[in-house]
Amino acid sequence: MQELPPRRCDPFFSDMDTRRLALEFDDVTIKSGQTDVMPADVSLETKFSRNVGLKTPIVSAAMDTVTESRLAIQLARLGGIGVIHRNLTPDEQATQVKQVKRHLNGLIEKPITVRASETIEQILAQRLEKKYTFHKFPVIDKHGCLAGILTKDDFEFCDDVSKTAAQVMTTELIVARPETTLAEAYNMMILRKKKALPLVNERKELVGMYDFSDVKRLMSGEKTAFNLDPKGRLRVAAAVGVHRDAYDRIALFPPDIDVVVIDTAHGDSKNVAETLRALKHEGALTCDIIVGNVTEPESAKRLLDLGADGIKVGQGPGSICTTRVVTGIGCPQLTAIYNCARVVRNTGIPITADGGVRLSGDIPKAIVAGADCVMLGGLLAGCEESPGETFTHHSGRMKKYRGMGSLGAMQNRGGRERYGQGEVPHEKLVPEGIEGAVPYRGMLADVVHQLVGGLRSSMAYVGAPTIPALQRRGDFRRVTQNGVNTSHPHDVMLIADAPNYRR
Repeated sequence: MQELPPRRCDPFFSDMDTRRLALEFDDVTIKSGQTDVMPADVSLETKFSRNVGLKTPIVSAAMDTVTESRLAIQLARLGGIGVIHRNLTPDEQATQVKQVKRHLNGLIEKPITVRASETIEQILAQRLEKKYTFHKFPVIDKHGCLAGILTKDDFEFCDDVSKTAAQVMTTELIVARPETTLAEAYNMMILRKKKALPLVNERKELVGMYDFSDVKRLMSGEKTAFNLDPKGRLRVAAAVGVHRDAYDRIALFPPDIDVVVIDTAHGDSKNVAETLRALKHEGALTCDIIVGNVTEPESAKRLLDLGADGIKVGQGPGSICTTRVVTGIGCPQLTAIYNCARVVRNTGIPITADGGVRLSGDIPKAIVAGADCVMLGGLLAGCEESPGETFTHHSGRMKKYRGMGSLGAMQNRGGRERYGQGEVPHEKLVPEGIEGAVPYRGMLADVVHQLVGGLRSSMAYVGAPTIPALQRRGDFRRVTQNGVNTSHPHDVMLIADAPNYRR
């Protein structure tokens, strides 16, 4: 058996195992150490799956009150990644994924085109139906060649929607060869003051298009904070179930989706294994596959052997999850992370800690235990960009937040299947979650700033300039309940909320 590289926290967990103790985040604090590391200087780069990286170790949960395209777009711009939930029809979910991938396109490989003979009214109806957020449409003639382009100005100055695209389109175009680079495209558009640069082959067929706003953003260096794929598009993931649900959804996903997450309450099951094996070995999918959820090291090892590109850990730690009290199953999250991470250590397969993070200090605790990133639900559900409904409560503005095992979420087939109750009648469902609400937290960027700020400070206290260094150098102390109590503000009356603290 390959010897595992030691980490400072190994003796701590060995001692806890000897005592048969399993721990949550509040049961420990991280030891500080000698440091020359400043919070602003640390690197937060890590991995979500075997081949997909993160600029910051934050992933949004595949929950119907947390992650749809709006939040996924903003989180990718902040360096993380969103997992689009599956309480949507396959078509709806695929549309959400496409909206993220098309949001930032330096090079649009397959531009959405219209025919020269189509009316403006038809094109606008199509735009509304498909939920396109862009206004540029290359126009193709009857021979399949590029004839012109419709821009936002063309639509706005059109005085009769019964006119055809050929009558309204801009024909004074600049075009470029297919191999044109991003820098070359930028210089051409700057020189000619054009906001679109179609790429055509020798037969004048459209093979791609550069969009100036995105090219400028990429060339300016703003992309350094974004989590982008190799072609300059925002990264995104999507949740699927097992067997037919997975195959039907994957068939509709765009080929450039970054990660598919087989998302079930218990990832160490026959159905999950069969689905993972089929997707990995029958060529049904070429992108990375993350599998969850598990809490036992033997489960993580089986998923590793089946070819999983990432493993999601957590059964019952979420604020809206009742799995542990309904079923008696699960493992406290800190111990679950350590045990599963130890199995995959040195294999290049990342661990995602899913659930239980309530404050920014829980993130470095998860990483010291072995997680490569954390998946957040409740902390992001209150953000402006989340799809949850906002309402006014006597304590202030709130947003609805529910578990995917709640009775409400399980009215949709995706919620039922996640908990193995796909064929159970509605009146016989056994929920493993609740429906609740969280305080409205404002913009996602402000929330992530505070979460990342706490992580950066923790890394500086430890003397860890990188996420791998935090995993190697971090160590824990066990604390009593009194230690937990005095960690929080005490013996004072709180008169103002802090941006990074609620109890």
